[in-house]
Amino acid sequence: MRIVALFVIGLITIGCNANPIPSSKEFKIIDKPIDFGVNRIEGTKKYIKTHYGLDVKDIKIKPRIIVLHWTAIPTMQKSYDFLKPENLGARPELVKAGNINVSSHFLVDRDGTIYRLMSEDNMARHIIGLNYNAIGIENVGGANNKQEDLTNAQVQANVYLVRYLKAKYPQIEILMGHHEYDRMKNTQYWLERDNNYFTEKKDPGNKFMREVRSKVKDLELLTPPPCKDCR
Repeated sequence: MRIVALFVIGLITIGCNANPIPSSKEFKIIDKPIDFGVNRIEGTKKYIKTHYGLDVKDIKIKPRIIVLHWTAIPTMQKSYDFLKPENLGARPELVKAGNINVSSHFLVDRDGTIYRLMSEDNMARHIIGLNYNAIGIENVGGANNKQEDLTNAQVQANVYLVRYLKAKYPQIEILMGHHEYDRMKNTQYWLERDNNYFTEKKDPGNKFMREVRSKVKDLELLTPPPCKDCR
């Protein structure tokens, strides 16, 4: 009977772990650089001057915010191909605010694989008003830019990255989703000078943010403040 019981327990264990979510110990960061030459650097400096009123010699930042996103693109390769070029493609709503392409520091595939696209302490164009303070993490998914379809593996990968970044940059104090950025307008971090430059966001969704936040409670990261006048 004891042997049978052990056999049954073994079957249950195997069944429960048929598609295990990777633990943080299993994650590694794979460097997969996007194009970031002189043109993109100079365009970023121009963006900083135009939108933040800062005349900078380089594009280094001192990150204090982590922003989670979804790409609204179904595959890792297509997401990467979108972010890779130095200049914007078909995004007329963004071109008028600067021709440098949108970017992000990290890209997380649906299986939880983490790619680093650029130096963590260089500015990426990923969130209006907050780029100069924020590290961006893009997650492959978000069908039709509205479906909350990010995976459990992506939750775990984002938890790993949040912990990694907080340990590397202790001054980081806020964890937020892109869809929460309107709530940051009246904070010290908001630098955007053009009050009309705003695009409504839904990524990465409340469910994803709840799941990630629940697993990094011990870091005591802040959330964006409540906002009565948000769009």
